Amino acid sequence: MAKPRGARANRLLAQLPDEAFERLQAHFEPHAFALGDIVYEAGQLVDYLYFPTTAIISLLHTMRDGDTVEMAVVGYEGAAGVASFMGGKSMPYRLIVQGGGESFRIRNGPVKSEFERGGAFHHGLLRYTQALIIQIAQTAVCNRHHTLEQQLCRWLLLTDDRTPGAKQITMTHEMIAQMLGVRRAGVTAAAKHLSDLKLISYTRGHIMFIDRAGIEKRVCECYQIVKLEYARLLG
Repeated sequence: MAKPRGARANRLLAQLPDEAFERLQAHFEPHAFALGDIVYEAGQLVDYLYFPTTAIISLLHTMRDGDTVEMAVVGYEGAAGVASFMGGKSMPYRLIVQGGGESFRIRNGPVKSEFERGGAFHHGLLRYTQALIIQIAQTAVCNRHHTLEQQLCRWLLLTDDRTPGAKQITMTHEMIAQMLGVRRAGVTAAAKHLSDLKLISYTRGHIMFIDRAGIEKRVCECYQIVKLEYARLLG
């Protein structure tokens, strides 16, 4: 059984009153992820709800021609596998690990049982789902209307927000291109420009922030919209 302090590193679990947390605690299963692990394939039945503590999970859509695009990212602020409590049983997109780390998972049965009580767990998951929908919608707006450099800045900031205390992001340009649904050459050019501006530094597979405030000045409004809505809904 997971120690309460470890599980409470996830914001949704941290906000639960002790009574609700203790009911769920008996069902916690610690689960470690490595970069690139598949949490769920598109259409796969969801049997666990995952609560990341240090892992980052990407919701990735794959087109018929094999092209991909990230719709949202989940870290310690949320949960992955919302079909577990929403009743849909599966999702039409892949959940893939964008940043290796730790999580806790709970099987559907205990999740549904606590959710149907209608208390803090229920309300917290509904607010989180609203925040997730906002992120998905804003990602669609960003992909359609903003430059690749702005999209890259948004992606970097959202990822950094979910890795508190980390000094760098481990991710190749090819993987970022898959997340943004663009060509690798475009990501390389955008990253080089940010590097030339002394905002980031990068070597193969590693990106380090030099001037986060400078990146925030160059990002489009999509980042702030998502950030403010998450803060409003989740605290």
